[in-house]
Formats: sequence, C-alpha cells, structure tokens
Amino acid sequence: MKIPKELGKKIFDVYIGIGILAMGLIAVLVGFSVVMRYCFSKSWKELSEFIITLFAFTTFWGLGVNTIKNEHVMINILFDTLKPKVKRTLAIVNYGIILIVDLVFTYQGVLYTTRMGKQISLGMEIPMWFMYGIMPLGGGICAVCILIKLIQCATCDLSCFATK
Repeated sequence: MKIPKELGKKIFDVYIGIGILAMGLIAVLVGFSVVMRYCFSKSWKELSEFIITLFAFTTFWGLGVNTIKNEHVMINILFDTLKPKVKRTLAIVNYGIILIVDLVFTYQGVLYTTRMGKQISLGMEIPMWFMYGIMPLGGGICAVCILIKLIQCATCDLSCFATK
C-alpha cells in the first residue's frame, strides 16, 4: 500500500507543479505585457490571447486540486453534527453526484471542442480546439480525482469522519 501512495504523491506533485508553472507564467507575462503597453506603447494580440488561454487552463486545471484537497465550497454545519457512519454515506453520495456533474461537463466539453475547435483563433492563429480542449482535459482529470476521493471515503477508517 506504500508504493501506490508514494506514486500518487509524486503524480500529484507534478500536477501541482504544472499549475504553479502556469500561474507563474501568467504573472510574468501579464507584468511584461503591462510594462510594454504603458511604457513603450507595444502590445501583441498573440500574447494577450495566450494569457487568456493560460488563465482558462489554470481554472480548469484547478478542478482536481480542489477535489483532492477538499477546497470546494461546503456548508458543513449540519454535516458536522452527524455520526461518522452517516457522514461516510453522505460523503460517498456527495462525491457520486459531483462525479455525475463532472462527467456531464466533460462530455459537453468534448462535444463543444469537436464542433467549434476547427475555427482558427484570431491572435495565435491556431485551431481553437487547443483552447476549448482545456475544458474536457480539466474535467477528465477532475473525474480521476473524484474517483480517488470516492475510494478514500469508502475504504478509510470511520475515525476519518469523526468530528474534530
């Protein structure tokens, strides 16, 4: 059981690292863009579109992070009053509903990408499926993260659900 956990941690570290790299790149490029625009009256539509694409990427890339780290919005004032066995059941049902919603989102993202992805972007002049493909990619990764959380909820000790 130790090897899968270590492998999972390494994969998650790479996953987080890609997100951090993308966020850092956004910060640098936005700073560069602002300085070039206001100090030198230079701007590039390609750079602006790339920054927007990176922003969309980080948004959908973060879906899985929020799931794994339990950073999603929760109102758990009532949940905290329940017994651990009931909490486990509700958590499993909750993640099941989240998985269904995520799979619908991912499916619709694939449909949208295949229909609209043939267009060429105005800035970078690349097929739009590069940009639209971020949605199903993020949704697919999020589905894997939800499955991991479902397995954790189903197999962990009931003490994991004890009120802290």
